[in-house]
Amino acid sequence: MTGGPSRRAVLGGIVGGLALTSAVTGPASGAGRRDPGADREPYVPLAVGAGGGPAGTDRVHVLKVGPDTAHTVLVLVPGMFGAANDFRLLARDLVRAVPGVQVWAFDRREENLADRAGFTTADPAAYYLDGHYRSHDPADSAFAARWGLARTVADLRTVVDAASRGGRRRVVLGGHSWGATTTMAYAAWDFDGHPGHRDLAGLVLVDGGVRGAFDGTGQPIHNAPEEVRERLAAIDGGAVFDLTLSAVGLGSRAESTQIWYQLAGWYAHTDPQGRSVLQPRMPDALRPPVPVTNAGLLGTLVDTGFGWPNDISVHSGHLADSGDVRGWIDTGITPVSRVATAYAGPEPTVWEWYWPARLSVDLDVTDPYADTGLARSLGLRLFHTADLDTPLYAFQTSYAKGTIVSAAREVVANSRIPYGTYETDNGMNHLDPLFAAPAHNTLTRTLAPFLAGLR
Repeated sequence: MTGGPSRRAVLGGIVGGLALTSAVTGPASGAGRRDPGADREPYVPLAVGAGGGPAGTDRVHVLKVGPDTAHTVLVLVPGMFGAANDFRLLARDLVRAVPGVQVWAFDRREENLADRAGFTTADPAAYYLDGHYRSHDPADSAFAARWGLARTVADLRTVVDAASRGGRRRVVLGGHSWGATTTMAYAAWDFDGHPGHRDLAGLVLVDGGVRGAFDGTGQPIHNAPEEVRERLAAIDGGAVFDLTLSAVGLGSRAESTQIWYQLAGWYAHTDPQGRSVLQPRMPDALRPPVPVTNAGLLGTLVDTGFGWPNDISVHSGHLADSGDVRGWIDTGITPVSRVATAYAGPEPTVWEWYWPARLSVDLDVTDPYADTGLARSLGLRLFHTADLDTPLYAFQTSYAKGTIVSAAREVVANSRIPYGTYETDNGMNHLDPLFAAPAHNTLTRTLAPFLAGLR
């Protein structure tokens, strides 16, 4: 991709920030800081098929929230640059609202590439911003050229199989943004003659999907055959990671913005009222003009009131009007403390550092939701789009101006889906459903009865 960020460019942060100093080969990825709820919300690995990556990458992880005795499991897939903790608070709220439901939040194999050991040190900012972490150079990461949608869907099936326990539990599959597109790809996928939707009791689309779901954002889908050829040639030439964020001046590394905003969330959680650790290290153009707290800095970076685009912001609040060090005042539906909590743990995985460029190509090609020659040439086995027969729930915010639901209705009309449930909250931005307070989260309130009503 070229130019500014795409409609799905950021899933857990903001376009703005600072390029990291050059990273060096450092310690291997380590466990992140855990909070008191970690034992109740385990983050567990599952072995998956060989993908040709470095040692330790033939596995995915799931964040499990809710009782292990549940008879229904909702598996949620994050969108572009998103990770499991995007769903941590939503999962908690759904588990409280719907007895007998457990939520599994999926982290793709790419998460194994991130070096999160810095969050176990006394000074995470120094570990990352002074370049002590282990970075992945695209020139040495040819394996990622093969990490497209076929690889992701195969990995996801391992998760679905584990959740179902041999068919003894119902599995509902859902996702946010491009995670919703992945969900629909799984449902139509042909697994050696077995349609993916046969594994599922329901589909949940949160502000994403297929068949023009993102048309209302005004951002084009780059899936014309000539564009696809050019993108594949670039990947073959070594551009294996999607560098959308670097295209807006955030530095040359795939992970730079992700690290900055993960740090902002971590400090806002561990010491919200303390003077911002990161503010002195920010460039003049981005540094708040007055001293702020850690929570104040995170709020500044994620709140829509500062002019950020719909797809990368929430309705949170504003900086305090006075004080030697300005804190954050919550006035919106998404308290900044909830954003910080999601960032913090039990593993600090709210960002995916290394998004494969091939996965971006495949998801764009999936949008027409048809078994086309182009799709087949990429190994996309979308053979069962007309055969879908599981109930579908679709939720849209103001983000795509109505095309999320209209596209979902088209999917239902062109399949055997028995019924669709469609919900809208135009008072929300794209990320609000993930972090909003329960009393103000229309997604939680409307998804709960859909899950409860599945048979």
